[in-house]
Amino acid sequence: MINRSSLPKDAFFEHIGRETALTFDDVRLRTGYAEVMPENVDLATLFSRNTPLKIPIVSAAMDTVTEHKMAIAMAKAGGLGVIHRNLSPEDQAKEVARVKFHLHGMIREPICAHETNTIQTILDLRREKGYSFHTFPVVNTEGTLVGVISENDFDFCTEPSRLVNEIMSTGLVTSHPETTVQEAYARMIREKKKVLPLVDAQGHLTGLYIFSDVRRIVTESNSGYNVDNNGQLRVGAAIGVADYDRVEKLLAKKVDVVVIDTAHADTKPVIDTLIQLKRSFPSLDVVVGNISEEESARRLLDAGADGIKVGQGPGSICTTRIVAGIGTPQVSAVYWCAKVADEYQVPVCADGGLKHSGDIPIAIGAGAHSVMIGSLLAGTDETPGEVIYLEGTQWKGYRGMGSLGAMQEHAGSRDRYRTGKSLLVPEGVEGLTLYKGSLEKAITMHVGGLRKGMGYVGAANIGELRAKGDFIRLTDAGKQESHPHDIRITKDAPNYQQ
Repeated sequence: MINRSSLPKDAFFEHIGRETALTFDDVRLRTGYAEVMPENVDLATLFSRNTPLKIPIVSAAMDTVTEHKMAIAMAKAGGLGVIHRNLSPEDQAKEVARVKFHLHGMIREPICAHETNTIQTILDLRREKGYSFHTFPVVNTEGTLVGVISENDFDFCTEPSRLVNEIMSTGLVTSHPETTVQEAYARMIREKKKVLPLVDAQGHLTGLYIFSDVRRIVTESNSGYNVDNNGQLRVGAAIGVADYDRVEKLLAKKVDVVVIDTAHADTKPVIDTLIQLKRSFPSLDVVVGNISEEESARRLLDAGADGIKVGQGPGSICTTRIVAGIGTPQVSAVYWCAKVADEYQVPVCADGGLKHSGDIPIAIGAGAHSVMIGSLLAGTDETPGEVIYLEGTQWKGYRGMGSLGAMQEHAGSRDRYRTGKSLLVPEGVEGLTLYKGSLEKAITMHVGGLRKGMGYVGAANIGELRAKGDFIRLTDAGKQESHPHDIRITKDAPNYQQ
């Protein structure tokens, strides 16, 4: 956090005044003397008081952006994924669990087969549930572990009507419930076993290690991962107003931070929810959004917010400003809200409106500690949905949480935009976004642009970018000059789209 007295950008925004508000295309950062090269800058920052990031990028809590695959990839890139709330509390908690236990290696609640099941029953279960794994611990009527059935057993079984206990492997090597992933790896190597069940003194199954997962965790470098004190990937989850049952389920799966996710957070129900959450779960970080005015920030911070999320209407799929006629353009909104948040030493996340990687250093230079991204990540392999082929081009679906479809399908979207099912007033649209390939490729471009920007400003870390960031305002001619011009582009750049 920076000591908030007087910063270079203060004079710029004071000159602009409160009657005029600016967004990303209206400004550019001033360059400055630099002693650090882009590849050497430190990108570590905070999403909330106690939720660190190794890169200042968080994936949006949208149903076409962040479920467990995105959250896992984001945490492995050093950022954070926030699981959307257009899921039942139980299903959202399961998504969180899949992130938390991705690196843990231990499967705490393995799907078991019963010794009297037929092989056909297990095959039908795999097909019905969409399970990609083939290994099932086998238990008896007392719940005691009696064997394991694996892919080899399925492959060599020519009669699906046979019982599981007729073909399962019984020569098991087991371990105690507190076995660490490193201990499991050593034991599995020594015993040449690909499955290590964990059992208690009564023989009941308490967990399971699979060798392929354990080997990946132990041998893969994770120095850049965003992990908690237990070495598990960090993950956030979106919640609604008075969503206390959901929070309890998320905490049971070790969620790191929750986000009260609403279109307008400066309301009594949101503030009451925040106060109750901090009273009931004092160790849980609660980020609150969205807002765009400094007095809104003050009210949320006085109520105990551990982070605030700024942005009302800047998103590429959001129509709030057109439908409702409200909203402050994003750069000004971030500046004024961050100025208040600095008094409380609480991080600010700039949510929405980013179209290019260069918008990330602008948002941070304006005062944000991190940015939340939807459209720049939408269309990657890790987002929900299938790739669509249309007119020779690959696309993936992308929609606003306030779109008509999202509101019709999910109470979470209706709650987020404070609308009932009988009268839907959409504040977003549905569409297609270009398929972008892997998240790793996209993040590399976005982080690379941020590093470049920090190098030009002369900022060695995120704190320095927030402190040194100063702006010039662009004319229409300046905006045009900022893009490629007087040329026909014949080869696309991976980090630029007109």
